[in-house]
Amino acid sequence: MLLNCSPGSEVDVISEISSLAGVIEVNGVFGKYDVFVKIFAENPDAMELVVAQIRKVKMISSHTLPVIYGQGGTIDKEINPSRI
Repeated sequence: MLLNCSPGSEVDVISEISSLAGVIEVNGVFGKYDVFVKIFAENPDAMELVVAQIRKVKMISSHTLPVIYGQGGTIDKEINPSRI
């Protein structure tokens, strides 16, 4: 997830989100967004619960969930060294 926060609240948002189950990485970032959050969940229902918890954080002004890795399969391919 990519989050925008109230000015000056990034440290508090990162602290609050980092304690949530399913959140495996949280970092402050520069640019259009303020905080990057990496989430892991075993299934879509569990993902929805984590996202709902993050959305409840009052200091977050907007959010987006741009990527759900593996949704509908994945395009990752193992590289065969003999083909390079």
